[in-house]
Amino acid sequence: MNSPAPRLAFAGIGLMGLPMSHRLLDAGYSLRVWNRSGDKLKPLEERGALAVSRPAELCVDSDIVMLCLADTAAVREVVFAADGIVEGARPGQLLVDFSSLDPAATREMAAELERRGGMRWVDAPVSGGTSGAEAGSLAIMAGGVAEDIERIRPILAHIGQRLTRMGDVGAGQVTKACNQMIVACNALVIAEVIALAERSGVDAALIATALAGGFADSKPLQILAPQMAGNRFEPIKWHVRTLLKDLDTAVQISRQQGAATPMTGLAAQLMRLHGAQGHLHSDPATLVQMYREETP
Repeated sequence: MNSPAPRLAFAGIGLMGLPMSHRLLDAGYSLRVWNRSGDKLKPLEERGALAVSRPAELCVDSDIVMLCLADTAAVREVVFAADGIVEGARPGQLLVDFSSLDPAATREMAAELERRGGMRWVDAPVSGGTSGAEAGSLAIMAGGVAEDIERIRPILAHIGQRLTRMGDVGAGQVTKACNQMIVACNALVIAEVIALAERSGVDAALIATALAGGFADSKPLQILAPQMAGNRFEPIKWHVRTLLKDLDTAVQISRQQGAATPMTGLAAQLMRLHGAQGHLHSDPATLVQMYREETP
């Protein structure tokens, strides 16, 4: 006899959370949803999702509560503030956090949530951007109890092509920081490449095509290079502020572990400079603008 499908809840209906929620509805799951800006819930409500007014209500009639929020502070508030998830949490429930957070803070919050509400935590940050969320092809790197991760594997198969357990709680966040180190450094070099090609009289729009299949090829190259060369900075698919936050996390982890990460440190400085020039909320494709400035 088949067991009933798990009942799901989702908090954080943003660039990533919205397409992920749509895919869960497509798969036939019941879904409770909450977002700070309630108007973003309407497309999901029209498809049968139940909007709630407080994060604590996500736990009502739900087996698994999922989060996709901006940063550590946002997750802490949604989980532990008045009317937060902890107020409705009960043993047997799981919290699955797709956000990119500080690993140490993740471990602390997981311990507190289990102590206060009996609810266990899986950190499951994702990589693949909005296109991956829409296609269900995200890479998911998870930290948590092995049986908890196996419990959510069939559900996460609808939003990701791969789910890998990296270790205990917090390990997923460390892995995501490693992912972002590669992505951000790659994006910055691609920006340099496009600007250099333009200055040298090369058709920068052909760079991605010319290098496809070679050692320099990558998904960021194929996505960002055409956007940079064509000045296509909208619609915004991800944010400079997100990469900066994750680079700062990576630098912090490296300091805690006594590891040398000079490339990441420089990438964080360059990303912060670009953000300070009014691009925190811009797409990282705008990084090319740093290298197009006329020299005095």
